[in-house]
Amino acid sequence: MNAHATPITAPAVPRNLDATGLSIVMMRDILLKSMYRMSLSKISEVSRTVCLPIPQTIELIDICRQERLLAATASITSNTSSEGSFQLTDAGKARAMDALSQSEYYGAMPVPLETYAKQIQKQSIRNIQITRRQLQIAMGDLILPPTLMDDLGPAVSSGRSILMYGPPGNGKSSISNGIRAAMGDRIYVPRAVSHAGQIISVYDPIVHTMAEAWEDDPTLLRQTGNRFDARYVYCERPTVITGGELTLSMLDLTFNPVSRTYQAPLQFKATGGVFIIDDLGRQEEPPQSIVNRWIVPMEMNYDILALQSGEKFVTPFDTLVIFSTNFHPNEIFDQAALRRIFYKIKIDGPSQQDFLKIFALVAKKRGLPLDEDAIIHLIKKKYPTINGVYANYQPVFLIDQMIAICDFEGKTRRMSPDLIDRAWKNMFVESEDIVR
Repeated sequence: MNAHATPITAPAVPRNLDATGLSIVMMRDILLKSMYRMSLSKISEVSRTVCLPIPQTIELIDICRQERLLAATASITSNTSSEGSFQLTDAGKARAMDALSQSEYYGAMPVPLETYAKQIQKQSIRNIQITRRQLQIAMGDLILPPTLMDDLGPAVSSGRSILMYGPPGNGKSSISNGIRAAMGDRIYVPRAVSHAGQIISVYDPIVHTMAEAWEDDPTLLRQTGNRFDARYVYCERPTVITGGELTLSMLDLTFNPVSRTYQAPLQFKATGGVFIIDDLGRQEEPPQSIVNRWIVPMEMNYDILALQSGEKFVTPFDTLVIFSTNFHPNEIFDQAALRRIFYKIKIDGPSQQDFLKIFALVAKKRGLPLDEDAIIHLIKKKYPTINGVYANYQPVFLIDQMIAICDFEGKTRRMSPDLIDRAWKNMFVESEDIVR
């Protein structure tokens, strides 16, 4: 079910080269570099590679021909769909190599950052309104207390920052993924953006999941007008998940000194979606430093990035940031940082009743018959040894352990008090001194 209040307006196909918002010189150089690096000659191939419509591609090719950078190898007229082919002249090859020495970027024409900022407003994560039912469906088989849904709903619909904390193994990561699934709609992600003459790659197949979208046949000179700007990719709302590996440098522009190209940082790739910082407190960076890096974006809805030259510039920040930690917030943040996180939600372990529901659900999924004696033994004998502290991960752990034992011993899959004891031993490690 689509959670978005109104359909998202697609970025319009540029009607002419001026409508791209790019300089002729930048587009000319990208076209020449693309033809040189990819050995392109046919108009349709060039159009598809640089992500411009056929008419605008021809217009750009004509400019290159006038500058004697391209030469035709086949004729083409405005009344036919037959392919025209072109090749780089010696001057064109020289210009392509000179442009490549400045930046190895080639392929899709970028979208000016200012233009992308307008598209972000149209598809803002803060435009989403999610109902309780949508959120419940997105959580799948997770058994959550009603009070937790009361807290999560407004937090997600606000599109503001969320801190989830509580003991490990109770589904904070699964809840974070459920939040993303509840959004249910799609947005337009630029392949690259441009700023101050620099091109920054944005679309990342690892982060962005492309959705199917109908397109015209790019080999036709006449387009039906039903396409969106091909410089964008139609995607599911992105989700970026980081854990203990997160460093502050990952939130900066990445510059490759060999290719002289830029790669957008993680939070920029997450624009319009969710950025999940899992296991906060396990990173090399102090958690206070990580949160401090987010203060301006979370409060002002913009971020500040820096080019290799040191020039700083402002980018839109339209991302739901979810912090997830096993530490109590007061242990890792000062009050000023906590004030800037809009929602603080404690994720506790399940009650005994909910634990039994989860246990029964997992057993059914795994095809393991329930055994009353085994369950009574688990509740009455084992859990008192850990003060009755239940966690959501435990049913899966215990049931998978019992299945593994039965399979190894060649017995029919079952549960029993004895198998509960054997599974329980692997769930905890007793404290003891190891003699070395």
